[in-house]
Amino acid sequence: MKISIIGTAWPYRGGLATFNERLTKEFIRLGYEAGLYTFTLQYPSFLFPGKSQYTDEPRPKDLKIERCINSINPINWIQVGRKIRKEAPDILVFRYWIPAMAPCFGSIARIVRGNKKTCIVAIADNVIPHETRIADKILSRFFISSMDGFVVMTKQVMEDLHRFDDHKPRILMPHPLYDNYGELCSKEVARKKLSLDPSGKYLLFFGFIRPYKGLDLLLEAMADERIRQSNVCLIIAGEFYTDPSPYKERVKRLGIENKIIWHNDFIPNGEVGVWFNAADLVVQPYKTATQSGVTQVAYHFEKPMIVTRVGGLPEMVPDGKVGYVVSPSPEDLSRAIIDFYSQEDTEAKFLANLRKEKLKYTWDKMANAILSLNK
Repeated sequence: MKISIIGTAWPYRGGLATFNERLTKEFIRLGYEAGLYTFTLQYPSFLFPGKSQYTDEPRPKDLKIERCINSINPINWIQVGRKIRKEAPDILVFRYWIPAMAPCFGSIARIVRGNKKTCIVAIADNVIPHETRIADKILSRFFISSMDGFVVMTKQVMEDLHRFDDHKPRILMPHPLYDNYGELCSKEVARKKLSLDPSGKYLLFFGFIRPYKGLDLLLEAMADERIRQSNVCLIIAGEFYTDPSPYKERVKRLGIENKIIWHNDFIPNGEVGVWFNAADLVVQPYKTATQSGVTQVAYHFEKPMIVTRVGGLPEMVPDGKVGYVVSPSPEDLSRAIIDFYSQEDTEAKFLANLRKEKLKYTWDKMANAILSLNK
């Protein structure tokens, strides 16, 4: 059986590329022929909010990655669609994360399905995005109508999908662990690499920074007097995809400069592990969410979490078992932080549960969910 995946991959960077490459490796491990089609142009540079779309890391040696898709060129969509239609993979998987990709992906899918052989499946991160635009629903409907089946990773996305389609097959399969960011090591070793106090207490906010991620709420939580009087610090490791000045000004206004450690660059895959290994607790103070890859990195590195009660985050982080589920408010965030550090056995209890809970999130389950849609 031949399986092809369309989506972000090397030389593009970020969690989407990492996911797609890891999934392809899993299909190969299971004995299938698998490869990736990715972009020659993913976003026009003036629309991309970060510093760069590209990774400095070497091309994966063990993966077939073909750069052939221009996301804004309809002539290219026809060419790519005809190419894949002729190659006739048994399953073609689209990784759908934003409606802006709907015209490109939906057009390619419609052409490919003309071979009457290929099963066309979407892994839908979002159907309705975090930051909505006026044409989002029209675009998502165009894409969804071109698919034969769907894999979604949270109940919220499943509910959103029902608003557009209620009869095509779909499977709810949680986001697998990101197990390709390195190995676990002790806090002491990781903190030495980062020149951090080995006896300090460190929270981690990880990933690109946009308004919906709620970093402003977490900064307000850090101003709680009980946290001020402790040696708890917040590491903010990730690139700004929005204007950083309101966050920097908020830190200054709150007088918590000594509580914040900034590392505002994109973190390459090979360096992700050191930040997670160094932390006590990973905090995701999101205002909206579907699922988050950060959760699955935290599971891999066996780090307790604080997440907010939005989207699919509570599905992934059982409250009181592997961390805390709180409302998206500074008061609830600070209460959870203080509770974590106030009881000696809390971290050990969460760690034991993390090691059990993480066994649910394997790549073979995701791969087999996709295979099951090929009927």
